[in-house]
Amino acid sequence: MRHEIRLKAYAKVNFALDVVGVRPDGYHELRTVMQSISLADEVVVERIGGGFELRVEPENPGIGLREENTAYLAWKLLCELHGTVLPVRVTLRKNVPAGAGLGGGSSDAAAVLRGLDELFGLGLSTEESRTAARKIGADVPFCLGGGTALAEGVGETLTPAPAPPDHRLLVVKPTRGADTGRVYRAYDTDPIRSGSSADNVLGALRSRDLAALAGALGNDLAPFTKEELPEVAELEGRLLEAGAIGASMTGSGSAVYGLFRDEEAAGRAREKVGAPFAGVYAPVSRGSEEI
Repeated sequence: MRHEIRLKAYAKVNFALDVVGVRPDGYHELRTVMQSISLADEVVVERIGGGFELRVEPENPGIGLREENTAYLAWKLLCELHGTVLPVRVTLRKNVPAGAGLGGGSSDAAAVLRGLDELFGLGLSTEESRTAARKIGADVPFCLGGGTALAEGVGETLTPAPAPPDHRLLVVKPTRGADTGRVYRAYDTDPIRSGSSADNVLGALRSRDLAALAGALGNDLAPFTKEELPEVAELEGRLLEAGAIGASMTGSGSAVYGLFRDEEAAGRAREKVGAPFAGVYAPVSRGSEEI
């Protein structure tokens, strides 16, 4: 019997994010191309005598109350599904900044779903995992598998996409984070229906053309986040000035990233940009990985 499982929970970026409509329930219909990257939280799931414990390291990284934490929601859903309390302690060692659009909370939840399944031998089917993931958050279904994918609907309909050609991403974030709900409300006051970035990105991925991928990057939410947080636009400009062949905001922000052909070029740019958070990462082919 295993007593502990440790996982890397990989962050994601959006190569494209097109808002294509609003549903009657108020949720936004998206076409977004997502890519897992090597920036990761460490998620430890271990058996305990009873109940549920959550530890976050470092403390108070701005991820909310325990009952609102995605790791807790993942645990609660599986307990309800199996009609029993799974006695665990979950430790989140946070490296992915909150309020960034990098999917840190979503990747943590997906890793907890995987960790609980393996630790307790739950034998979750693919559909059971996806159903639980959908109930937690829009990006969680993608983070279960990760890699490169087109997500449609509110994020629940996934189609695998070709992996990008080898490159490095310089991910930077200002001090302030973005409020996703506020960004979408701002979008609704003056909606932009581009609907083209995802198709252009998919074409570039199929052709394995990094320059075409860099030129196709796009995010319909970026103008609204930049209006609220001008430092997002400033950092995007710095990335391009430092040599990025393309740059874009991820999710609803406030992190932005630049594409570079290799580690050396991205490392030089990191020194020039001077952001509060800055790191060089590679694309990865999975959402989580046991360590």
